[in-house]
Amino acid sequence: QVQLVESGGGLVQAGGSLRLSCAASGRTISMSKMGWFRQAPGKERDFVGGISWSGVITRYADSVQGRFTISKDNAKNTVYLNMGNLKPDDTAVYYCAAEFSPTSAVRSDAGDYDYWGQGTQVIVSS
Repeated sequence: QVQLVESGGGLVQAGGSLRLSCAASGRTISMSKMGWFRQAPGKERDFVGGISWSGVITRYADSVQGRFTISKDNAKNTVYLNMGNLKPDDTAVYYCAAEFSPTSAVRSDAGDYDYWGQGTQVIVSS
């Protein structure tokens, strides 16, 4: 079992930045792929980005490419989502997720992830 706890959400003005953290416990995430997803009210949970177990490979949704960056600190069992140039459309609850399959590909389908955090709210004001 893996417990994931997100933190770092809050209220920020458009154009600002935030860094979300996802701390894992119960099992090392050094061999897991990690993903970030978000869900706005009335919408489906969407893939934001993901990172390979080594941290070398990252993948992002088109909507955040160039603005968001994912990093992974296996020693701290933590993954980060650095968000820059935030827009009101980025307002959502952000979730981190862990995926332990042996494949190397970073997946974008929420159904492929095994463990989820409780989410952290991000609100971007215009």
